[in-house]
Amino acid sequence: MRRHVQPLETLVLDHLPEHAVPTYEAALLSVSATVALFRDEPTDTWRIEAVREATADPEALLAALALAAGLTGHEAPLERHATEADGWLARTVEAFPVMPIGRRFLIRPSHVDQRRVFGRIALTLDAGLAFGSGEHNSTRGCLMALEGIPNQGRHARVLDLGSGSGILAMAAAKLWGCTVLATDIEPWSVRVAQDNAAMNGLRNQFRSILADGWKAAAVRRPAPYDLVFANILARPLCAMAKDLADHLAPNGRAILAGLLGTQVPMVLAAHRRQGLVLERRIDLAPWASLVLRKRA
Repeated sequence: MRRHVQPLETLVLDHLPEHAVPTYEAALLSVSATVALFRDEPTDTWRIEAVREATADPEALLAALALAAGLTGHEAPLERHATEADGWLARTVEAFPVMPIGRRFLIRPSHVDQRRVFGRIALTLDAGLAFGSGEHNSTRGCLMALEGIPNQGRHARVLDLGSGSGILAMAAAKLWGCTVLATDIEPWSVRVAQDNAAMNGLRNQFRSILADGWKAAAVRRPAPYDLVFANILARPLCAMAKDLADHLAPNGRAILAGLLGTQVPMVLAAHRRQGLVLERRIDLAPWASLVLRKRA
């Protein structure tokens, strides 16, 4: 039986300066599930492409872009193109290869052979849903940071704030054998993360909920956490620094990402004021990932 496929459109923002990229990426992620970034080396500018249903709310898109323009001081012209759904999915499948990351992890799409991989922890994502996750350098940096943290065991308390596809929470669950809590402000992401966890055999170790950061009681209640992922944006990371420090266990760690290398001093300063110390920094240009620890 042929599956009914919704008409799609591609959104394009071109010639973006580096400082505007995280904000515009977040704007498109708020209205689309699939976002990809491309750097133009000769001009040192960025192109962001997103794919969403053509029937989606146009007002939400315009509002998100207007907010991004106000925050960055850069107004990016929007291009919109009709996209053939079957053709886009086929290109996505083709462009989603098996990806070894760091020393321990392997990200692979669901359409390839799912046999066991010796020496690697395999995480399977659906190509139609996972585009823009494992190949993003901020995600790769988080996975590389995770494998360098001492194993906390199956009793570890792990939180993934802004979990998206759930890839980071799943990685911790598989690496340590623990249960994890994944949260996001998008209902679509919550469903996708739960489905991905089930596909990876983590149904009993993985809980995905709709929550706005530390405001939710369901997020604060299980604290203190041994590990918190926050792969979001620099300014929200700074704003949540006190909450993060308050809800980390002694010697607990946080992996922060979604920030550019140029934004590291600002993010570090906010967290050092709360008593957190830098253990490690991973740079995968132009993004940086930080491992912070709460003193015992």
